[in-house]
Order: sequence, then structure tokens, then C-alpha cells
Amino acid sequence: MLKIVEAPDPILATISTECEVGDKSLLRLAKQMAKMMYANNGCGIAAPQVGVNKRLIVIDVDWDGEESASKNPIFLVNPEIVEAKGEKVIDREACLSCPGISVPVERHPWVRVGYFDLDGEEWEIEGDGLLARCLQHEIDHLEGKTLFESCLPEVRIKALQAYDQAKAMGAKPGESSIEVQ
Repeated sequence: MLKIVEAPDPILATISTECEVGDKSLLRLAKQMAKMMYANNGCGIAAPQVGVNKRLIVIDVDWDGEESASKNPIFLVNPEIVEAKGEKVIDREACLSCPGISVPVERHPWVRVGYFDLDGEEWEIEGDGLLARCLQHEIDHLEGKTLFESCLPEVRIKALQAYDQAKAMGAKPGESSIEVQ
């Protein structure tokens, strides 16, 4: 059974290895990751967040958290940002691996990402808003970057302190009650 890996676990700071395109064993892992993401009210999850050092992410930015809502996860194998456009925008982000907090993060407002699906077919996805933010956030995980490395430098120490406080209060993945300014 997979579980959410929480910072400062060293696997979150490790650059993930490429998956073998078309590897049928990825299907089981991807489905387990999606189940973990939905169970913790996430809109994205990367394999390192469940302790697996592979370049695999799952996203579903349309799911609204309701059990009866339609779930349409997108599974991205070996995703890479092909293009990022626009003046960077600051917005709040939370992370399943850093429960209890949300922090301001600066991201491109639009990205195009190349990836393979679970059948080994090559695709591209492009998007703005939450989709662009989620893609960049999850790909950061594949590069060994957590929310703390991605947040604005001037809030990093406050974010680490707030995370320690949230953990001491028993924060669980999917919770983000402390907003770091």
C-alpha cells in the first residue's frame, strides 16, 4: 500500500529516473497514485510523493472534491515542459507532501508539456491557470524540488517554520490551514 511521502524525506529531493515508455507495470502505480490523490483532495501527484523514483505524474484539475463528481485523471509518463509563456504570476500553492500550509509561488501562466501516455503514445498538453500551475508543480517534484524550493525566496524560512508548526498540530496531506505570507 502506498502512502504520501512528506518533507523532508530525501526521496523528495532526488531527481527521478525516466520510465520505460510503454512499461505495463506503470498502469498499476498510476491508478494507485490517482487513488491517493483523490483520497487526499489533491489535483496532482508525482511518483516521488508516494516513494517511487520514477518520472510519472497524475493530474485532474477538473475534479471538485465531491465523491459523486466525475474523475478524469491524466497520466503523464516522462513529462517535460516544452514551452512556457507569459510574465510569471504569483499564486498560493499547497502540496500533499507538505501538509498544513500554502505558500506563494511564482509560475508561468501558460505551459506546453510533452509526455507519453500509459500505452506509450506521445502527446502534448497545453494549458493555463490551474492546469499550468499543476503541471509545473508536479514536474518540479520529478526534479527533486518541493514547495520549499519553489516558493518565493523571501518566504522560504517562514514556510519552513509554518510547516513545522502544522506538523506539530497533526496536519495531514490535503490540509492547508496555515497561509504563509
